[in-house]
Amino acid sequence: MSAPTATLRSEWAKLTTVRSTGWTLFAAFAVTVVFGTLISALSNANYDDLSQQDKQAFDAAGTSFTGGLLGQLALIAFGVMVIGGEYSTGAIRNSLAAVPRRGLFYVSKMAVATGAALVVSMATSFVTFFAGQAVLGSHSTTIGAHNVLRATLGAGLYMTLMAVFSMGVATMLRSSMLSMGILMPFFFLVTQILTSVPGAKKVAHYLPDQAGAAMARVVPRSDVPYGPGGGLVIMLLWVAAALLGGYLVLRNRDA
Repeated sequence: MSAPTATLRSEWAKLTTVRSTGWTLFAAFAVTVVFGTLISALSNANYDDLSQQDKQAFDAAGTSFTGGLLGQLALIAFGVMVIGGEYSTGAIRNSLAAVPRRGLFYVSKMAVATGAALVVSMATSFVTFFAGQAVLGSHSTTIGAHNVLRATLGAGLYMTLMAVFSMGVATMLRSSMLSMGILMPFFFLVTQILTSVPGAKKVAHYLPDQAGAAMARVVPRSDVPYGPGGGLVIMLLWVAAALLGGYLVLRNRDA
């Protein structure tokens, strides 16, 4: 068995034997679907109260994906635990002793965790879309409508990239508590506040979650200076920076 194959199997074994990671992925699925369906039902009930301008800008698909606001937090926790768990228990020393090629170790861990996050995120995206449309009634859309499939795939990809971004950050910080203490409040509170502050709004548009949200929209927002493609590029740049930073820390610092 080659070293890359053995390392991948080892990382898969680690991922599947830790219950917390599995429960976190399930939480991401459940929270996103439930919250997205609830918001869709409320939107359907209150649709007649919207102004004509708001009705024209109504994004049926995007409404389904509103649950991603909470679902992304579970995927952030997943990404942090995948990396931080080994540092908190000290198992990282044994892992690096078994796989001294740190680049191979890093790529294998990221590949396995990213694959798991991608499968769950895509399943979550499609289920939440169909569940949301089911309760939107006459205001719903279909997966075959213009840009809807693209937005559904974008929503799943965005959630996956948030998990990968969190893995890179956790590798840099080498602490689950510190990583969670920074990422959770930042994406749950800080970015939401910044987007409502006129002076900071232009900068906030280029933060990871705001760029990722653009990937899941069918109807573009006039106040966002880029579309889904631009959001994907911005998100990929953030992820690349986090992964590179994580690798440099792992390569240059002792466990």
